[in-house]
Amino acid sequence: MGAHKIALIPGDGIGTPVTQAAWQVVSRACALGGVELDGTWFDWSCDTFLKTGRMMPEDGIETLRGFDAILLGAVGWPQKVPDSVSLHGLLLPIRKNFTQYANIRPHRLLPGVVGPLRAGDFDILCIRENTEGEYSGAGGRVHQGTSDEVAVETSIFTRKGVERILRFGFEQARKRRGKLASVTKSNAQKYSMVFWDEVTDQLAAEYPDVEVSRYHVDAIAARFVMAPETLDVVVASNLFGDILTDLGAAIQGGLGFAASANINPDRSAPSMFEPVHGSAPDIALLNIANPIATIWSAAMMLEHLGETASAARVMAAIEAATAAGIGTKPGQNSTDKITKAIINQIV
Repeated sequence: MGAHKIALIPGDGIGTPVTQAAWQVVSRACALGGVELDGTWFDWSCDTFLKTGRMMPEDGIETLRGFDAILLGAVGWPQKVPDSVSLHGLLLPIRKNFTQYANIRPHRLLPGVVGPLRAGDFDILCIRENTEGEYSGAGGRVHQGTSDEVAVETSIFTRKGVERILRFGFEQARKRRGKLASVTKSNAQKYSMVFWDEVTDQLAAEYPDVEVSRYHVDAIAARFVMAPETLDVVVASNLFGDILTDLGAAIQGGLGFAASANINPDRSAPSMFEPVHGSAPDIALLNIANPIATIWSAAMMLEHLGETASAARVMAAIEAATAAGIGTKPGQNSTDKITKAIINQIV
């Protein structure tokens, strides 16, 4: 088997050091396992936008299509470029053009990390619909700047989109503890969210071995805090999943531990892996960003590529480092120290 071709997009702010850290770690793990990685770096960022008027070149999507996977650092520098421009110019086009409809975000406490809750062990896999819903971009504004201004943002839910993300969730639940929580707000949103509930019920008949619970988003937000150990696989729309996974990151110790994968399940295009945290421009040059979320995301990338042994090496090294007290608290250790500690644990 040849080398896995990886597109590396550090992006903005702390995206650069954490992507460099993750690449060092996975390169070491793969070298020990005889796995070859071929990385290509792309300087696509807000600085690129200021120079060229685009977050990535016009042929950027077609360029990325030739890769096996994408590792992204972080996108955004609002002091330079509005977030609405940077997000819609790079991150969202990649997700949508490559049909990366399953956004996977794991939430659990790493050894040595103390979360803010008094809860016991929890292991939640959040699956967020990633290409439609509330982030479809359908809408517009008229009479801008006047007292009659109107802004319309339309959520788009298709049967194909809702069914495939729920089916993906059911399949993940089968591989785990057999429990699926479907999240809506169907008491208030009587069209889109009632539709989501109906599709959930229809698919549940095909998965009698999976225990299905339906939650309103406010109720499950409370459960994330009060009883996270009762949750297994959580499936939600684009907006609800986005919000819930930031809560999930909080209870697992912070955004420095929040990994994610943007998956194209049929592998017709590359999938993308990235930390949940933003670009944090205020600490971009301080060497204090925690790279663990990005390294964990890179481990998910290896898993997706079929390199399970190398992925396991990376996760074991992360856990050994945090168990030793490295990188367990914000600002506790430098980016370089955490990276070195994890590399030293790779065996």
